[in-house]
Amino acid sequence: MQRMVDDPRGLIRESYRIEGITAGQCRSIFLDWALGITLGDDMGAKIESLLAHYGPDYPEHPMTDVLREGLAKSQEPKRRGGRAARVSS
Repeated sequence: MQRMVDDPRGLIRESYRIEGITAGQCRSIFLDWALGITLGDDMGAKIESLLAHYGPDYPEHPMTDVLREGLAKSQEPKRRGGRAARVSS
């Protein structure tokens, strides 16, 4: 497996190499990966790229499920709080 631009530290790649990894462990790795994303980057696009790269070869892997969950969450409408919620644009 090659290093991907959207996984510069190789966290997601390495999760696919760990035999017997659990969904909980994959969530922890995903969180660590997500914390490394630069503010303003399109996380949904990065997750889509990772799914396109790893998903076809590992459809039943727990990290693939975690990536799918992350993609679904990234596409949900964002909650607007504080003044932004009270004042229309």
